[in-house]
Amino acid sequence: MSVPRAVVFDMDGLMFNTEEVFYLVGVELLRRRGRQYTKELCDAIMGRPPRDSFETMIRWHGLSDSWEALAEESEELFLSLLDGRLAPMPGLLDLLDALESAARPKAICTSSSRRLVEGILSRFAMQPRFAFTLAAEDIVQGKPHPEIYLKAAERFGIPPAEMVVLEDSQTGARAGMAAGATVVAVPGPHSRNHDFTGVCLVAQSLADPRLYALLGLKPPATAARDSASLPQARG
Repeated sequence: MSVPRAVVFDMDGLMFNTEEVFYLVGVELLRRRGRQYTKELCDAIMGRPPRDSFETMIRWHGLSDSWEALAEESEELFLSLLDGRLAPMPGLLDLLDALESAARPKAICTSSSRRLVEGILSRFAMQPRFAFTLAAEDIVQGKPHPEIYLKAAERFGIPPAEMVVLEDSQTGARAGMAAGATVVAVPGPHSRNHDFTGVCLVAQSLADPRLYALLGLKPPATAARDSASLPQARG
């Protein structure tokens, strides 16, 4: 493919290690109800918007809660667990720098609520680094439906085929492919067993030289920065 005109990032598990926090949230939500959060349930809801995720959880365990009540409780738990746990994924900062050096526009398309997005990005002052963010409230049909990525292409004013989508989950990858974008999968610890058939590349991390080549970027001369050294805001 030719050099892409824009790059779209998923957020959870791709930009930040939030899938680990979400796993802890799932464990605690179900512990409070005398149930267990399993890897199978985690795989079934990963990458999906809040309503789909919590309705699946309700059916899975026969819960009496509404999805809205679970979502509200989950958000409170999630935000309370971020301090001391949240970190950028390896290679994220260098990749953002390289895209900015190349004047390549970028955006975020996530299944998370805008409240969670803002709570995460504000800790690293990252909002200004992206042209826009699309969250759960901005779409009618969540991933794996392509709506969110079709909207991103429309916002950029380009055909989806001229956009690269970076995803860590099978659900998100399918959404990007269905939109007609070039999709790169960057699996994390919770998604290495996902089926990424059809993606352009399965990268080892955001620092993978093959990803830089696909994006038409020069890899950084030094290794990806250690995210642990990045100052993190509290609260």
